[in-house]
Amino acid sequence: MIGKTIHKIVRPSGFNTVLTLFMLLTCMGLKAQERQGPNKVIMVIGDGMGLTQITSLYELGGQDRSNFERFDHIGLLRNNASSHRITDSAAGATAYACGVKTYNGSIGMDSDTLIVKNIVEVLPDEHWNTGLVATSSITHATPASYFSHVKWRKQEDDIASWMHRSKIDFFAGGGKRFFEERQDGLNYSDSLRTSGFEVSYKLNDSKQSNKKLAYLLAKEGMPKMSEGRGDFLPNASKMAMDYLSRDGKNFFLMVEGSQIDWGGHANDANYIITEMQDFDKALGVILDYAEKDGNTLVVVTADHETGGFALSSDKNNYDQVVGTFSTGGHTSTMIPVFAYGPGSGEFNGIYSNFEVFHKILDLLKADK
Repeated sequence: MIGKTIHKIVRPSGFNTVLTLFMLLTCMGLKAQERQGPNKVIMVIGDGMGLTQITSLYELGGQDRSNFERFDHIGLLRNNASSHRITDSAAGATAYACGVKTYNGSIGMDSDTLIVKNIVEVLPDEHWNTGLVATSSITHATPASYFSHVKWRKQEDDIASWMHRSKIDFFAGGGKRFFEERQDGLNYSDSLRTSGFEVSYKLNDSKQSNKKLAYLLAKEGMPKMSEGRGDFLPNASKMAMDYLSRDGKNFFLMVEGSQIDWGGHANDANYIITEMQDFDKALGVILDYAEKDGNTLVVVTADHETGGFALSSDKNNYDQVVGTFSTGGHTSTMIPVFAYGPGSGEFNGIYSNFEVFHKILDLLKADK
């Protein structure tokens, strides 16, 4: 039988105390790092995008992989409006931008039509730049909720009048007619210039870094991908991130793939797929930036699902998938939320859409 010899290690006096102190300080450092919030936030909204729209990238779009696979933290959002069981984009976007449930059609107002500050207006300090990118008009419901306050989403002339008074530093999208071709004869592009914006009508125009940047790239919405929009969404997203982070500033950016919703309303599966492929490409650019930066929070979600889009068997042929629809409107299905970066674990679970606003501001330690 082989005996075991136990050796007692005698440490120098005070060694245990020093070791304990070292471990305590290390633990405190790790906890401090865990508490540190992001200094850049990118909110990416696929208008009308449900789980089926994401799945269509694989089943109908022919992709083996997508950038959605890069997220470790995923949740589900309940998105009812205060006025209806099914939300519209205005109430859904106002929930994200302002942190309240409100009525369908509301832009930046609560259910009593009182103005509620949006996230751009309550960021922690002046060290933050802010931007918006959309494939719709920049006065459309989702981007509008981040810079304006009106009772009804169709008041796009009124919405445009808020931009030069807002805290937005960069925007790119359509909507030229609401700034320059108005029935009241006013020209709010001139107001933008007076307020320090450089207004351009092509994305590739060279820019002066000391001015705010406004890109009005279409009369109303941008063209469809099938009509030659090209890489506007990924390119504008990259341009926005590079511009907003200049001089070491923090930033908040909202990027919307607006026309996923329009494909759903049209019950057009090909329209949805091409817009989703564009959205996925832009998402890759955004995640590449966040991964390299290391302190950027990316939150990806939708305002609602559109079309009751389903991936169905073709006449019970389980080897053939076709896109089918149950409605030309929106549905009340829960929508996914994906998060990446500092604080991304806070976005797991099932909760209401307006809580996204509060989770972001809690991470930024901002007053609401």
